[in-house]
Amino acid sequence: MALTPDDVTRIAHLARLELQDPDRAAMLAQLNGFFRVVEQMSAVDTRGVEPLYTPLSAVQEVALRLREDVVTETDQRAANQRSAPSVEDGLFLVPKVIGA
Repeated sequence: MALTPDDVTRIAHLARLELQDPDRAAMLAQLNGFFRVVEQMSAVDTRGVEPLYTPLSAVQEVALRLREDVVTETDQRAANQRSAPSVEDGLFLVPKVIGA
């Protein structure tokens, strides 16, 4: 799927970027190059290939150093919220910044 110059203009608008024509053309080439690589990778048949949890495991045996999933810190919510200007039911209250 190749992007068009209009796609780049829309993406730049959504990202709040102001692109001049030469920059827009360069961005179009870079994005289309990226999507070509993604399409090539997607075309590879990976059925039966186990996912790697680390790239190093492809070349040597790696022992995972996992810890027990237990709580190691005490609840500090009240102390952390003490300096907040407004809190309700354990949640920080903030002003509305996006209008309807």
